[in-house]
Amino acid sequence: MTQRVSATYLIATLQDARARTLELVNDLDQEQLMGPKLPGVNPLRWEIGHIAYFYEFFILRSLYGHDSILGLKADELYDSIAVAHNTRWDLPLLSMTETLTYMNDVLEKVCAHLANNNEDGLASEQDSFIYQFGAFHEDMHTEAFIWGRQTLGYPSPTFSIASNVGSQRSLGSWPGFVKVPGGRFKLGANPDNPFNFDNEKWAHAVDVNQFEIAKAPITCSEFAAFVKDGGYQNKDFWPEDVWLYMKKNDIHHPAYWVPTSADRWDLKQFDKIIPLPDHAPVSHVTWYEANAYCHWAGVRLPSEIEWEVAALGDYSSTGNLSFTNKRRYPWGDTPPNPSRANLDGRALGCIDVAALADGDSAFGCRQMLGNVWEWTSDTFNPYPGFKADAYKEYSEMLFGSTKVLRGGAWTTRSRMMHGTYRNFFEPHRWNIFSGFRVCKL
Repeated sequence: MTQRVSATYLIATLQDARARTLELVNDLDQEQLMGPKLPGVNPLRWEIGHIAYFYEFFILRSLYGHDSILGLKADELYDSIAVAHNTRWDLPLLSMTETLTYMNDVLEKVCAHLANNNEDGLASEQDSFIYQFGAFHEDMHTEAFIWGRQTLGYPSPTFSIASNVGSQRSLGSWPGFVKVPGGRFKLGANPDNPFNFDNEKWAHAVDVNQFEIAKAPITCSEFAAFVKDGGYQNKDFWPEDVWLYMKKNDIHHPAYWVPTSADRWDLKQFDKIIPLPDHAPVSHVTWYEANAYCHWAGVRLPSEIEWEVAALGDYSSTGNLSFTNKRRYPWGDTPPNPSRANLDGRALGCIDVAALADGDSAFGCRQMLGNVWEWTSDTFNPYPGFKADAYKEYSEMLFGSTKVLRGGAWTTRSRMMHGTYRNFFEPHRWNIFSGFRVCKL
């Protein structure tokens, strides 16, 4: 079940998502819009066409029987399931001008449908779900555009909502652990939430033991101690195949770190080199790097259940873990704003882990939404009774082969982010905005 929302809200959301897409591609030249053939990124000219195709396929074609504006070649060019990743640079893609026209034409059609087909200003339940999913799908791709620009060394994006957060980059570390009581907890999404993805459904009872979890994500300076101590050279911290790969490719530190001396590092941020921000969370690390750090430090990654309990759980009247009180966000049920979470690209990067005290969870964990995605120990799998939504490939194809990340990054749009949201990537992925926090053994 999806709550019905206003057609005006949906149209505004679609337009805002599109504005972000254009902010991320309009300053790039034709060569940059294609870029080199690399794993983990797409040619941007293909990817923005795919965004338009998604709306057209799942809304105009599948629900309302329209023909594609592009005819048969729409599926041949932009179906992400059918079109293999490494072939996307070699397709007879639309020109950039033609791609933008296609995007605009599809957007006008889906907005016109909403404007002309609603009851008392509210979209149908079906439209409320699929239009939000379409906007969130575009939001996911705009996050991918940002990590693509980082991967390819393109200039930092320029966002109209960017704000000066200099003071949040001088607040320092937030060390220590908090104790989280054990008990019974409802893991997953409630049906009365405004929107839920299929892999969040539905809240179900789980048991969790008391545990201690870090108040903040691991910082760059904390991770630098692991690097300095030879963490990348100790094979006991790594799976054998990962260890051999690192030796073969001479990997001794996170991908975007640039050595300056024996004790100091710089950081490659888009097309610039900046001093490593000691008290910002370490970012762009793989699950294997996060797990190796844990072996070195004598800690562990939180399970997915532990992460959600620490983020959304609350105390019962007796001081135990409450089974009935669960927050939608770490701080409560009020949607995110810049005083609580570093989201929406406003900061154009990570901020210090001590920032944004207003976003603390009931147990005192900070920045459990925003700044960096956080790896958990768990493999991504379905909850009991899982049923795929309209986009059947969204979750099902990745069950069993990816690791769960939680919490969103500075790049993630706040409208799609909530405490039960589950992200998932292969454990070797390094170019996403991924970090981690730890639990005591």
